[in-house]
Amino acid sequence: MRESDIPLTAVSTPSGMLWEWLVMPQGLKNAPATFNRCVTHLLRSVRDFAPSYFDDVFIHSRAVDGKSEVEMHKEHLRKLFALMRKHKLYANLKKCIFGASEKPVLGCLVGKNGVRPDPGKVRVINEWPTPSNVKELRQFLGLATYLCKYVSNYAGKIRPLSQLLKKDAAWVWTADCQQAFDAVKQGLTEAPILAVADQDRPFHVVCDASDFAIGCALMQHDHEGRDRVVYYQSRQLKPAERNYPVHDKELLAMKYALAKFRVYLLGSRPFVVYTDHASLRTAIKSPHISQRMARWLSFFAEYNFQVEYKPGRLNVVADALSRRPDYAVHKADANAIGVARTSTPSSSLLDDVRSAYTKDADAKQLLDYFAAPSDKSRQKLAKHLPQSTTTLIALSCRTIMR
Repeated sequence: MRESDIPLTAVSTPSGMLWEWLVMPQGLKNAPATFNRCVTHLLRSVRDFAPSYFDDVFIHSRAVDGKSEVEMHKEHLRKLFALMRKHKLYANLKKCIFGASEKPVLGCLVGKNGVRPDPGKVRVINEWPTPSNVKELRQFLGLATYLCKYVSNYAGKIRPLSQLLKKDAAWVWTADCQQAFDAVKQGLTEAPILAVADQDRPFHVVCDASDFAIGCALMQHDHEGRDRVVYYQSRQLKPAERNYPVHDKELLAMKYALAKFRVYLLGSRPFVVYTDHASLRTAIKSPHISQRMARWLSFFAEYNFQVEYKPGRLNVVADALSRRPDYAVHKADANAIGVARTSTPSSSLLDDVRSAYTKDADAKQLLDYFAAPSDKSRQKLAKHLPQSTTTLIALSCRTIMR
């Protein structure tokens, strides 16, 4: 504790005496942030191979300059222990893991091949009994959602379950709910090993949109040039978003991907976004944009990226994320649209309009020009037509309309 802050920790005891803390006690609101800042500052010289998170330090080593992984790991341990000894930081030997091929990090196992979910948490989910009420369902989804980044189309798989969590929804455990419940368990059991993001290698994003969902994935090439998935993301479209034109849906998928992967993509390093909608390559630079897209331009301006076209048959990851049947809008979910009355102009009205064009002097010259355009006729037409925005044609429709 700082000398000036020690009086702020004074507590009263039954004996009537005041006691002050000389070290940071547990329970203070800013204690975790202060402790994390302290450890990060003291270990800043070894953060390249020993990053810290509160009271955990994760050491990773690879072969460098002819030295094996084990030799580099021993060297890194010596540097870390010397730094801890200097600043009087202590480690609990019972909680330490040395020389492991994988290590637990925030509920995941991180190794040389990538990141995978903790088998202990997966086992708990696989053994979870079928929920009998909303509270039990929330408990299950709370744990499953923490591991959702390992499961492709997670949002689509839990859609029947999320419907039960809506306000005033009746608790009815249907066959679809049981199927979704089992699909989440199976998805985590078969979860792929995600690649660890390498900041020294360029990222690329694949995204796609369907009529009812959008999906994307953050990817990198490994040392052998193979595509490795770093993160999966997908979600259902909102009712208003389902009415977007195809172009805007594809653009929404790209915006969603950049927002979700912001911590990896934001910065000066360029990256590529792959989409199966070819027109998006020039959409951002086009002078003719919708109002919705104009609002998104400031968001896209933060990123340094290039849009590349990838046909749907090759864009299999994002295409699958956005087209899972669980996302599909069923009849019960769709907004009911009815047609009260239709009205079309009668043939006599259209005939009156056509005849009026031929009788109007200005309109007749326009029709003649469009039939045989030329520079001479265009110049003559420009001099003759009045320079105003007055309506050229007006019809009296009292006899055919009321």
